[in-house]
Amino acid sequence: MRTRILLACVLTSAMVATAAAQELTPLEQLGKFLLFDNQLSTPHGQSCAACHAPEVGYTGPHSTINAHGAVYPGAVHTRFGNRKPPTVAYGGDSPVMYYDQDEGLWVGGMFWDGRATGWTLGDPLAEQAMGPFLNPLEQNNPNAKLVCTKVAQSSYAGLFEEVWGPGSLDPVKDVAGTYERIARSVAAYERSAELNPFTSKFDYYLQGEAELTEQEAWGLALFNGKGMCALCHLSEPGPNGEPPLFTDFTYDNLGVPRNGENPFYTMPRRWNPDGWLWVDMGLGGFLEAAGYPPEVFEPELGKHKVPTLRNVDLRPYPDFVKAFGHNGYFKSLEEIVHFYNTRDVEPWPEPEVPMNVNSDELGNLGLTQDEEAAIVAFMRTLSDGYVETRLAE
Repeated sequence: MRTRILLACVLTSAMVATAAAQELTPLEQLGKFLLFDNQLSTPHGQSCAACHAPEVGYTGPHSTINAHGAVYPGAVHTRFGNRKPPTVAYGGDSPVMYYDQDEGLWVGGMFWDGRATGWTLGDPLAEQAMGPFLNPLEQNNPNAKLVCTKVAQSSYAGLFEEVWGPGSLDPVKDVAGTYERIARSVAAYERSAELNPFTSKFDYYLQGEAELTEQEAWGLALFNGKGMCALCHLSEPGPNGEPPLFTDFTYDNLGVPRNGENPFYTMPRRWNPDGWLWVDMGLGGFLEAAGYPPEVFEPELGKHKVPTLRNVDLRPYPDFVKAFGHNGYFKSLEEIVHFYNTRDVEPWPEPEVPMNVNSDELGNLGLTQDEEAAIVAFMRTLSDGYVETRLAE
């Protein structure tokens, strides 16, 4: 079994639960305006929040979409990307991508395949924010200049120059600088206490202000032990008591089957030249496209980023369907936990990418049905807003 690395940088900037009461700084407020602005697409109508909504933990907010292909339409509603929207919360500590020689693992970056490496801006989160605005399958702007022009015409243009200084919003003479400042503003909001409040029941438990039920406590013990979940989804507080982020920012091939309802398979050849033969190679595909040799990218084929489990079950109402896995194949926590437990001993469909499948930490865990249920119960304690939920009951 490989040893997962506990990166100091994973937790160094994590905020304690009391930070949730803090007001947004002007920079964070600017980023919020940008994230929710549905004028920053072509045609208008597609904000970042259309795929990353707060009521579901800043991931996909439509139950019907999640129940099927799990991939969201872009500003041009006949165009679809190829993966389920990841959460944009609790990701700000993902480091600039690097290869850990000791562990033999790639670490950091943003997007499911890590292509927002941080190698250009020194900030993967800001580089990630640059992508969707210009992606023809998402917000579909033809160039950065148009995005900058739209921001210059917005109601918050004054705040932009208040934050970044006079002349900082220049869509004519300084497109590159303006576009970078847009991205860094979005990243600042995504790092704010509003997206990272640490107000789950588990956070209050860590502070001694809430008690886990017997089932939840059993689930936590299984999560850290027999279930081996914590090898990737780090659950221990940091050295100075920083709350855990439930990810180590590495990449893994879990052996997830392909999602046959993914609309990307039927996209025109302009967007998907492989059609039904398309295979999502994840990190390995990015590394190959970036020019790395086979000995580097081949061991990473099929691997996708380990997501945070914070807000993994946050939903606006009980029957709302959330999708799990990079392609949204799984439709409940119960289903994906059962897959982790039984992938190699029950007749699941074949992995989409059969190479590099993790067989050390999942596939035949020997969990009973009650143990699976306990792990699910524990993961449900990771939803923010515990106090508000209790007051509403």
